[in-house]
Amino acid sequence: MGVKMLNYRKWPASALALGCLLAPGVTLAQDAGSDLMSLDRKSLKVEVQSRFDAALAQTETASVVSADSPAFMWASQAKVQCGIARGFLKSGTKDPVSLGKCDEAYRRMMAPQMVSEAPGAPLAPPAAGPCLAGPYIVFFDWDSSRISPDAVTVLDSAAASTVGCGSATIRIAGYTDRSGSEQYNMGLSTRRAEVVRGYLAGNGATAQLTTQAFGEGNPRVPTADGVREIQNRRVEITVE
Repeated sequence: MGVKMLNYRKWPASALALGCLLAPGVTLAQDAGSDLMSLDRKSLKVEVQSRFDAALAQTETASVVSADSPAFMWASQAKVQCGIARGFLKSGTKDPVSLGKCDEAYRRMMAPQMVSEAPGAPLAPPAAGPCLAGPYIVFFDWDSSRISPDAVTVLDSAAASTVGCGSATIRIAGYTDRSGSEQYNMGLSTRRAEVVRGYLAGNGATAQLTTQAFGEGNPRVPTADGVREIQNRRVEITVE
């Protein structure tokens, strides 16, 4: 049985362009010692967007999807984590957790992938990926439980990541910011958790889904009462 390297030169030009065209002064993720947190906010937005676009292109590239390698899994993870980091940046925050996961997944995605292939035989269909515990985080507009286009990207990857989870439980936790009354916010956080549960159930999630509502509790960013804070208007998804 032979071993070959995936030929990235055969990928569509759009995938390569999205992954490689960066603004002046922005460092490629695969360069040794790159540190996303050290970039200024403007350059960081460009870099994270570039990584997100490159990951998205790879998840839609037939050679990556069909390869008997971890390439598609890491592309999916880079898409999710860079998408989360992009969401934080839109609210003016450098989130070290999502940036670190974006960096790690992107590096692994861009690394040469080893695939096994018997001479003259077609590649075997890709095996189910591992159960990826997350957390996955989606954010909501003020006083809304509508799933945004950015959230759809995260939720699609969250649903796909449960394929290898077997009998695991997906816990879906809804939250609000501190604007509005506690009673109203408890109901709003419940609606957010339920709409995410419905989306995951309808888009391939295979594990058991449970929801919890916390209202104003457990904020990511502590604020005074009445303050609207996008990072607190969220649903967190974890696999146990």
